[in-house]
Amino acid sequence: MPAKTKSKLEVAIQAALAAGKIQMASYGQLKTSEIHFKSRNDFVTKVDKTCETRIIDIIGKNFPGHGYLAEESGKTSGSGTYWIIDPLDGTSNYVHQFPMFSVSIGVYSQGLLQAGVVYDPLHHEMFTAEKGKGAYLNNKRIRVSKTPVLADALMATGIPFRARNRWNQYMRSFNDISLGSAGLRRGGSAALDLAYVACGRFDGFWEIDLSPWDIAAGALLIQEAGGRITDMWGSSKYLQNGDILASNAVTHNELQKLTSEAFKPLKIDKMRGL
Repeated sequence: MPAKTKSKLEVAIQAALAAGKIQMASYGQLKTSEIHFKSRNDFVTKVDKTCETRIIDIIGKNFPGHGYLAEESGKTSGSGTYWIIDPLDGTSNYVHQFPMFSVSIGVYSQGLLQAGVVYDPLHHEMFTAEKGKGAYLNNKRIRVSKTPVLADALMATGIPFRARNRWNQYMRSFNDISLGSAGLRRGGSAALDLAYVACGRFDGFWEIDLSPWDIAAGALLIQEAGGRITDMWGSSKYLQNGDILASNAVTHNELQKLTSEAFKPLKIDKMRGL
């Protein structure tokens, strides 16, 4: 009998596990010569590139006609289905042995996210979602929190080290949300921050100038866990502009009021051609 064809989610899980194994094999053992700067405060390592090559190899063997949008190798054309890949989200954390980093793999087709995986190999946590089928952590169903108001919410954010021209806008949002919430955390892996919103550890998350590979898998996790995800002004164009606001849904309007007042939208499309 011919081998059973694997689903996109099964292949994403297989690829994430393989990348996680590579990460753990080198964790705390990187040589200085294996760490480089793409730009100020933006690290890339041999592990990033090795993980991405392995992920693409696994996907290619199962879905040879599909395309990719990957952090290290960029965009390659495909049949209309694209795999959006961050092989090591939280590289700076990984380099410094701060225990918050992940693999993020999303599947995008016909303008929609179809499947997503965020894998934390250090803590053996596999977050998975398929469109219309719910979100899971290690095969157990997860849902967003029920925190009713921002005043009781534990929020997460990411420091926009690339978007220095919008620093004052970000600091306004930081001030307003920090003072308006029960607390604020900054972990350094947007993919995990989004996964934590999906499973209720955080009540919300916002960051600007992210790339699609930072967002794709985590966005689907939140949608399938009952949360809400938009850009700062309530639009669904967060993959295109990289400005993301995620919540447990019930606090979203409160948060969006603050972010829409703090930020000015940019005309940008980071998903052009997909």
